Amino acid sequence: MTACRLCGSTSLVSVVDLGATPPCELFLTAEQLDRPETTYPLHLRVCTECWLAQIPPLITPEETFTEYAYFSSYSTSWVEHARVFVEERDLAPDAFVVEVASNDGYLLQHVVGRGVRCLGIEPSANVGRAAREKGVPTLTAFLTPETGAAVRAEHGPADLVVANNVYAHIPDVIGFTRGLRALVADDGLVSIEVQHLLTLMELNQYDTIYHEHFQYYTVASAQRALASGGLVLVDVELLPTHGGSIRLWARPSGEPGPRVADVLAREKAAGLHELSGYAEFGARVAKVRRDLLRFLVDAAEQGRTVVGYGAPGKGNTLLNHCGVRPDLLAYTVDRNPYKHGRFTPGTRIPILAPEQIERDRPDYVLVLPWNLREEITQQLSHVRDWGGRLVFPIPSLEVVQ
Repeated sequence: MTACRLCGSTSLVSVVDLGATPPCELFLTAEQLDRPETTYPLHLRVCTECWLAQIPPLITPEETFTEYAYFSSYSTSWVEHARVFVEERDLAPDAFVVEVASNDGYLLQHVVGRGVRCLGIEPSANVGRAAREKGVPTLTAFLTPETGAAVRAEHGPADLVVANNVYAHIPDVIGFTRGLRALVADDGLVSIEVQHLLTLMELNQYDTIYHEHFQYYTVASAQRALASGGLVLVDVELLPTHGGSIRLWARPSGEPGPRVADVLAREKAAGLHELSGYAEFGARVAKVRRDLLRFLVDAAEQGRTVVGYGAPGKGNTLLNHCGVRPDLLAYTVDRNPYKHGRFTPGTRIPILAPEQIERDRPDYVLVLPWNLREEITQQLSHVRDWGGRLVFPIPSLEVVQ
């Protein structure tokens, strides 16, 4: 990688090198286990001009999102997060709402329920089909300036454009942002939720670094990215979702509000507007790896059983970086039936239905989607019945009674 994808600077500095892994959502079938897997370097760098953290665009969005394994509605807390978001919006009866990367209709179903006109733009045909089955109008497409202009010409400008957990997923930041601008009315609003680099760094959340996440935002870099496409950051909210996210509010015109200045000041105090804030991250990542491996090896030597819960993209970064195989983690389970009977990329750990945990009664359950801690702790409350314990690997290893 020789130049920043946002500002074009060649001043890119290494933050952490996680080696090479397969794409995190390419789960293997049993027939594929004897075939080779392609791996790609996973090396995070930061631009010292605009402070956009980024990895090389080694895979295309088409490779990842044409057929996608992630369905948002399998997370109860995420659906509730979306419901509250819609409920808090003062949507007029004649409003038009567009969501980009609308997945399986987890959010727009609530807009449909209020009788408000809406449209989802979702590139993955399989999850878009699930949205249409819920009654959510969905266009199968990637957002480009041309797509945005075509939607606007057919449906009119959007009063609200939502883009949750997608702003990191597109290598063409400028083109995508111009697509958002093409969709939104001149007096409309754009809402973007994306993981905050500040919490990623502070809480060692390195497993959220994977190939479909091309960049990692501070408010400072997001502000510049929005400006590149003709949008002004007017407000920001700090959210607990995904371990710590930012909700960016943007308009075609306006001025940044006081909360923007407040978060920029927090980032600056953490050293994220200069190189000092990135210097020790690699060492902290190495400690997470050592601690998890030590725990798994000790458990194996003591004859204790350890299984996983969840098969998220972040879990596959963690498992591959740590070199965990079925000898240390017998299997993992997931609520998404699409993944049942498949195997995790790279590490080839079997993925089973959640009921397997109760049948086997393992000593430990390693929670891979640690960002859903409260929800999953409730789902796994029965593990205590046989003396089992939950294990959270990040931000530091924690074994919960």
